Amino acid sequence: MAVPVWSVDPRTGKQREQVADEATTAEIDAAVRAAAAAAPALADRSVRALLLRTAADLLEEAGPQVLEAADAETALGPGRLTGELARTTFQLRAFADIVDEGAFLDVVIDHADPAAKPAPRPELRRYKIPLGVVAVYSASNFPLAFSVPGGDTASALAAGCPVVVKAHPDHPATSELCASVLRRAAVRVGLPADVVAVVHGFQAGIDLIKHPLVSAAGFTGSVRGGRALFDAAAARPRPIPFHGELGSLNPVVITEAAADERAEQIGAGLAGSMTLGVGQFCVKPGLVLAPAGAAGDRLLKAVTAAVSDSDAGVLLDVRMRDAFVAGVEARAALPGVEAPVTPGSGGEHTVSAGYLTVPADRLAAEGPHDLLLEECFGPVTVVARYEDRAQITAVLERLPGNLTATVHIGEEEAGQEDGPATALLAELTPLAGRLLVNGWPTGVAVAPAQHHGGPYPATTSTSTSVGGTAIERWLRPVAYQDTPVALLPAELRDENPLHLPRRFDGRLEI
Repeated sequence: MAVPVWSVDPRTGKQREQVADEATTAEIDAAVRAAAAAAPALADRSVRALLLRTAADLLEEAGPQVLEAADAETALGPGRLTGELARTTFQLRAFADIVDEGAFLDVVIDHADPAAKPAPRPELRRYKIPLGVVAVYSASNFPLAFSVPGGDTASALAAGCPVVVKAHPDHPATSELCASVLRRAAVRVGLPADVVAVVHGFQAGIDLIKHPLVSAAGFTGSVRGGRALFDAAAARPRPIPFHGELGSLNPVVITEAAADERAEQIGAGLAGSMTLGVGQFCVKPGLVLAPAGAAGDRLLKAVTAAVSDSDAGVLLDVRMRDAFVAGVEARAALPGVEAPVTPGSGGEHTVSAGYLTVPADRLAAEGPHDLLLEECFGPVTVVARYEDRAQITAVLERLPGNLTATVHIGEEEAGQEDGPATALLAELTPLAGRLLVNGWPTGVAVAPAQHHGGPYPATTSTSTSVGGTAIERWLRPVAYQDTPVALLPAELRDENPLHLPRRFDGRLEI
């Protein structure tokens, strides 16, 4: 019996329309096999680049319909979603440029050297090839940039891998609309539409990760859901790479010098960052170490004023709203925890922003306050007031892996090579994939040097899901030894007919 998939308006909780049916095991098998059959068509890099640029063009053409559907299903608002659409099309075009350049292939050619020590060296030629069909699991909080047309899909297609996307239940209509745009782009450039497919349903996600023709997976979501899929990927008869972004507290340390110099500015910045998008960003600052004393009091006064002025907002779905309300109630009930601005229910379908405070020494040892060291999805943060430098270290030593870690330092501290700020960065480096100084983590630039990842549970691998090097997740190296020229791929021939960047007998050629 078919199970319907409904689009729901989070502002009212009412069903909007039936979008599709949950995919059966047989339908998952058909989608993956069709994607695998389409893989050879992606071998031509020039066609892949054209596909990505065409997809960006068609997404922009369909922009009004895409934005309308996404806002109706997520309540994220036209302004936020317009920016996200621009980010999504930028990503697609950026990966097209990467495909054209060809450096991602990592071509290395070493000619034979009979005189090499300690043993003669054979001729070796290496480059990277696509893994195969990639399963992508869409994010709830980014219906475009981390969903059907998002970075996982764009980078996988750029690598030459067809994609089957498991749509997120919070935005099924948006997912179907974006999938139709990508499939239309594929047909327009002469590729099979099945280089991109979308499926729906909880069981569909499980069937997808277990399918023998799926070669890798990308996921953005909860620790619980991501860990279940990660374990399933590892338990397969042939385990596959699982690149999951699961959860992050994104700690912030504010030094006394920074609070002395600009408490009000830092307080306003913190409030803006933790309430941005109703606190539904994966890099929201969830734990802040701020000094006790007068400077810290000034900082919290600024946070209180800014958070109190923020409007109640709608979370992505009722489950998240209920989890947020229950989560802040449990945290606020802990001994020593105070709520200068109480977060929680803002109405039948909304939540209000707030923050909690706690003495830092409550977090320095294992106990019930460990709950404060877990991510709470929504517009809330925990400010731990420290008395001295030792308390900062004691708390940081207990933190799990994170996507980001931030430090706010004073002007004099910024100029000291071996001062306290250097020591703080050294403590934060093992905890996160991106370190920020005097800034806020919300806002992840799509740039070649970006790293959006971090130690577990932030991610399940060392790779990034944002920026050009995200393509590396979907490739594997192959070396050819003593292979006749006629049998070599064009990428590995001495004459370099494709004009690729490469390392040739130890010399970098660009």
